[in-house]
Amino acid sequence: MNFKKLTVGFFIVAITAVATGFMAFDEDPIIQKIVNQLEKWTDDQPQEKVYLQFDKPYYGVGDNIWLKAYVTIGPKHQLSALSGALNVELINDQDSVKQWIKLPISSGIGWGDFALSDTLQEGNYRVRAYTNWMRNAGEDYFFEKTIAIGNAATNTVFTKATYTYNKVNNVQKVDATINYADLESVPYAAKEVNYSVRINDKQILKSKGITDNKGNLAVSFINATPNAASSGIIVTNIKIADKKTVTKNISFKAASGQVNVQFFPESGNMVNGIRSRMAFKAVGPNGLGVDIKGVITDNENHELAQLSTKHLGMGVFAITPEMGKTYQAKITYPDGSQNIIALPKASEQGFVLTVNNADTANVTIRINGSSALSNQKAYVVAQSAGAIVYVAKNTAGSTSFSATIPKSKFPSGIAQFTLFSATGEPLNERIAFIQRSADILNLNVSANQTTSATRQKVKVSLNARNSSGKPVIGTFSASVIDESKVQTDEDAETTILSHILLTADLKGYIEQPNYYFNKVNEKTNADLDILMMTQGYRRFAWKPLLANQLPAPAFQPEKTLQISGTIKTSGGKPVPNGKIMLLTTAGGTFIIDTVADAQGRFAFKNLIFKDSIKFVLQARTAKNSKNVEITLDNLPAKTTIRNKSLPDLQVNGSAALAAYLKYSKKQYDEEAKYGLGNHTIVLKEVTVTERRKTQVSNSSNLNGPGNADQVITSEFFDKNGCISIDQCLQGRLLGVIFRGGVPYSTRSFNTPMQIIVDGIYVEADFLTTIPPMNISSVEVLRSGGNTAIYGSRGGGGVIIINTKRGGEFNYNASQIYAPGIITYTPKGYYSAREFYSPIYDDPKTNTVLADLRTTIFWKPNLITDADGNASFEYFNAGSKGTYRVIVEGINDEGFLGRQVYRYQVE
Repeated sequence: MNFKKLTVGFFIVAITAVATGFMAFDEDPIIQKIVNQLEKWTDDQPQEKVYLQFDKPYYGVGDNIWLKAYVTIGPKHQLSALSGALNVELINDQDSVKQWIKLPISSGIGWGDFALSDTLQEGNYRVRAYTNWMRNAGEDYFFEKTIAIGNAATNTVFTKATYTYNKVNNVQKVDATINYADLESVPYAAKEVNYSVRINDKQILKSKGITDNKGNLAVSFINATPNAASSGIIVTNIKIADKKTVTKNISFKAASGQVNVQFFPESGNMVNGIRSRMAFKAVGPNGLGVDIKGVITDNENHELAQLSTKHLGMGVFAITPEMGKTYQAKITYPDGSQNIIALPKASEQGFVLTVNNADTANVTIRINGSSALSNQKAYVVAQSAGAIVYVAKNTAGSTSFSATIPKSKFPSGIAQFTLFSATGEPLNERIAFIQRSADILNLNVSANQTTSATRQKVKVSLNARNSSGKPVIGTFSASVIDESKVQTDEDAETTILSHILLTADLKGYIEQPNYYFNKVNEKTNADLDILMMTQGYRRFAWKPLLANQLPAPAFQPEKTLQISGTIKTSGGKPVPNGKIMLLTTAGGTFIIDTVADAQGRFAFKNLIFKDSIKFVLQARTAKNSKNVEITLDNLPAKTTIRNKSLPDLQVNGSAALAAYLKYSKKQYDEEAKYGLGNHTIVLKEVTVTERRKTQVSNSSNLNGPGNADQVITSEFFDKNGCISIDQCLQGRLLGVIFRGGVPYSTRSFNTPMQIIVDGIYVEADFLTTIPPMNISSVEVLRSGGNTAIYGSRGGGGVIIINTKRGGEFNYNASQIYAPGIITYTPKGYYSAREFYSPIYDDPKTNTVLADLRTTIFWKPNLITDADGNASFEYFNAGSKGTYRVIVEGINDEGFLGRQVYRYQVE
């Protein structure tokens, strides 16, 4: 195969021609089709990405999560003007959304926060962020970051777990050792523990034991599930005092001890007689890379190559397969055990597409085909996020071709190289990471003093310039933390560079993403190239794209907020030209009206309102009859898939988090003294002399209204603003835990509580269907005296839901008041709080609290001027150590920047 070789000068001509119809290849219909379909895809479905910068890597209950959002679009990663709203969710390890805010996005940026109440359970959470438009690409491309949240405020028991795996009678046996200790690492020795093991939400073991003198409890179980579980949970109840039992949930990531080794021929397949590279990846049961070594042999046991991992379980070797032979890898694992794994079978005919990305200035591609294909036409296309960078086609005669392409033609990020057949069928594919310093901002961060004192005022200056040294105007965010309190692993961090340029385009888990950007050198570039050979780019599939069969977008961009729906008769027929009015009295009276179309459809667009505002909608016919009904549009229900970053889960509680929680405890206790922070009142001991019954309306409680162990009234739901009842009640009901939206009493952890709604017995998952604003009261029955009247149905406890009736205020978030009138409480914009930065010069400042800060300073809206300069000031805390300043941001050209600066406080 003899491809038309393009000179550097012709590259420019070819690329220009692509944008104008691609006349450079005599209007080749295959190239035209590829170019046209890619352009259509990028025009119709431009790809948005979201990145969130956080103030620190982990948190404790009572803390605040501070975040800055960057929304980019297109191959150049420019700030997006497509979406005006961003959904940000806090999700627990049971894949349940615990908090949800909608941030207003202006020119691609916004900021907000989550307040972590002390009723929140400790554990592994993830923050997920996405625009409504991003839902078209699927949840795999949402921003997600796993965050550990500890509890030193009300927690007295801390656990660490280790696991070993063996096989017994060909099934998996898991041996766990769980250590129990207090915050100061003093063990809970000789304590009784009741525990159960759950895999895939199914209990497989229930037992009890006693901790040894080091606070250790041994737990063993058999995993007989058909498929190896990726995660599970051990629920333990340890009795630490005569009348005090503490429940601890210990996660485990896998119930399999096997290392999974996969092989990836470069560009898709091996071809007999053609030398090619083969990448491999070894992943342990915890989802992390495992170092292995071994040899490659053929079916005659001849050794052809040696293999050993280069980084995080990944490596590469070269091989030339021969006809009639098979190949296998003889692998040695870290524990000394061995295994033989067959390599993918080589094809008799085909192509191999090789990419050499080692040169900093150019990327070289080489295509080798089997001799029988020398007369077949083929095409090679290089594209980045839908933007074509390079195309070429062959002429008959030769079986090989190579070309060198300047990296300056690509934007930074993932480039996809695809070989097509004469009919336009994709044959081979290889992705490569293009890392260009020209696209990266040079950020100079400095403090007015490299060494300062505790409580001293500090001024930090930022100067931003592009690769040519010219100053840039950009938007940035800055966080300052004390590394003596908050320890970090820079390689494992998610940064604006690692996410926007790398992980946002890849499905699956990427271990230590910032390793490839933290200290860029020849080794990190080589390791990144191996990652590209083992991780696929799947923003689109070529075959449906070229067949024009990609689905139309199901979700539209949220430019602003809107309220829309249909006016209908009581019989369900649309009311043409109906009149409808929208009003609210929040912050003063607000009234607007509109007229429905011929199908009864109406929409109030371009609205801006805060979250939890209640609206009233009133509709009439064109002749002012009020006998109509209003049906509001609802967005398709959101779903939560399993956390793709399961390997990031903390199963043992890291030493860094343990050290942080000691400071978190001090800060919590000090805040509690003054009624500050995200805290509830904890009563250490209460003597009840007389039960005061809460007034409850419309109760179906068989014990009598208000005769319950706990009562929650409508006032709580009206003020909380959560999106489902289980989210509202999680952590608010004494002795009740929600798993997957289903409530369980700690008195009977394996039996769901009976739910009764207005006297009707319903399944436990019915809770998620009731709008919180509909609730008049919730009565919780856990004690035997209150549940006895319900017989066997009350064995696991009872939750009684009493809904509001017609005469009650605040009846519904979307409910009929009277004919033609409904109320509606849609999800509005979250109003971000301002980070409090204490001023020691101010006599009103609580210096003790100020000294205990773990986030020293947070600045989400830092804008550089025409000279590229910006600055901010704050006071150091009362602790000595190394303070870490992290600045990230972007300019209007889509150039990204990140800089870490440290200074000493003595």
